[in-house]
Amino acid sequence: MQEFDIIVIGGGSGGSAAAGRLAEDGKRTVCLLETGGSNDTVRVKTPGFMPFIPRGSNYRFETVPQAGLKGRTGYQPRGRGLGGSSAINAMVYIRGNQWDYDNWAELGCTGWSYEDVLPYFRRSEDNERGANDFHGGKGPLHVSDQRWPNPGSRAFVESAAALQLPVNDDFNGAKQSGFGLYQVTQYKGERWSAARAYVEPLRGKPNFSIRTGTLVEKLVIEDGRVTGVQVMSGRGRETLRARGGVIVSAGAFGSPQVLMLSGIGPAAHLKEHGIEVVADVPAVGSDLQDHPDYVSSWETASTDFFGSSLAGTWRMVRAIAEHRRRRTGIMTTPFAEAGGFWTVMPDSPAPDVQWHFVPAMLENHGREKVKGHGFSLHACVLRPESRGTVRLGSALPSDAPVIDPNFLDDDRDMAVLRAGVRLSHRIVESPPLSDYAPKDRYPIDLNDDDALDDLIRSRADTVYHPVGTCRMGGDADSVVDPTLKARSVDGLWVADASIMPRLVSGNTNAPSIMIGERCADFVKAAL
Repeated sequence: MQEFDIIVIGGGSGGSAAAGRLAEDGKRTVCLLETGGSNDTVRVKTPGFMPFIPRGSNYRFETVPQAGLKGRTGYQPRGRGLGGSSAINAMVYIRGNQWDYDNWAELGCTGWSYEDVLPYFRRSEDNERGANDFHGGKGPLHVSDQRWPNPGSRAFVESAAALQLPVNDDFNGAKQSGFGLYQVTQYKGERWSAARAYVEPLRGKPNFSIRTGTLVEKLVIEDGRVTGVQVMSGRGRETLRARGGVIVSAGAFGSPQVLMLSGIGPAAHLKEHGIEVVADVPAVGSDLQDHPDYVSSWETASTDFFGSSLAGTWRMVRAIAEHRRRRTGIMTTPFAEAGGFWTVMPDSPAPDVQWHFVPAMLENHGREKVKGHGFSLHACVLRPESRGTVRLGSALPSDAPVIDPNFLDDDRDMAVLRAGVRLSHRIVESPPLSDYAPKDRYPIDLNDDDALDDLIRSRADTVYHPVGTCRMGGDADSVVDPTLKARSVDGLWVADASIMPRLVSGNTNAPSIMIGERCADFVKAAL
């Protein structure tokens, strides 16, 4: 039986950061467990191949039918393999708003104010612009400017400015509000996942075991303490021992699933699946929050934008050849090249809508091909009031969990999204973006609330930011305390987006890495 000081379950953004920081000094033995593979492929590393990510790198979850989306099921892509979702995402580097973290602290998460978390963001980051009060310049996570953005993406920023919406060249600086080009987690023209930042540089160290292709079946719990992990791999079923403890970093869907399979969760639900209850913790799998998102889409005659045509195909062939030779050109696109943050509700304490501008027509998360050329504009509700759940589909760890984001259940979310979509159209109708003569692919009377609501509910879905299912808090009902230690058993920590008590106002990759960094420090202090 193999034994380690620390076992980390999940090689995604939080898990990579936690495992790497715990292993880097060589003082403790660390085992990183990942169900998927290494993700060391051209299709993962090349940003422009994002629509062609290998199937084995994406769990491709589906939700239960959503009442708020007219009974449709939603698509929930989640990264599988080292890097997790940072290996399949749009690489947008956003931390959220300063208010988010101050609010966490007010909710009882002592030590999680913006002042507390900023040093960890800076420590993780190697921003090519260099270090300053807000950014780091020596961390493992490379953050870069875009060098070959689409001209339409620049036009989007200029059109927002034409409406007196400010241009912002640093959404992670002093102010989040405004519009601009996003910085991205890339390095020398390639995707820079959390695994490339924290795990791969340590590969081969004698104290660091990286085990891919390994399915976690459950935690081993003895006398109220987590002492190991039961896994299944090509070696068969085995139990790995953990002297110091276990960190669960399987994501907002995977972490509650691991806990529930291990007997930690809502007691009645566990009994339904024949699982012995170790600890009745109703908050496990509850409080699911995600950004509901509507994608407006326009067609243009211009081939400046990505699209399906003979000219567009030849352009991409040349771009692929250029990227393979020099790692330059338009294949470095994150697709979500530009965007912004703005407040549409008078009582909002911070920007409540985020936009992602994509210089291509998107349909069904890019899974349906659209002929011609054009662009899309996402608008998402940054701090949704609706809450959902993650539950077990069965007692088999290989089965997908049951995911119910409960999108647009709260009327306040629809009010915000309605205002966000209307502003999307105002921006597109302003020059220079309007000079492309864009044709709305879903025209309605935008002043008609009922018509707009029906369109939103017919087409909205996630923008890929689920959190909250292993909620952190200062209260006894929370899953983990402010040191990320489980309240129900000893020797267990959780380090990923599932611990967020409230969804941050932005993309969740950078905050998940920060959470992993912090967890490593908490574990070091505890052992």
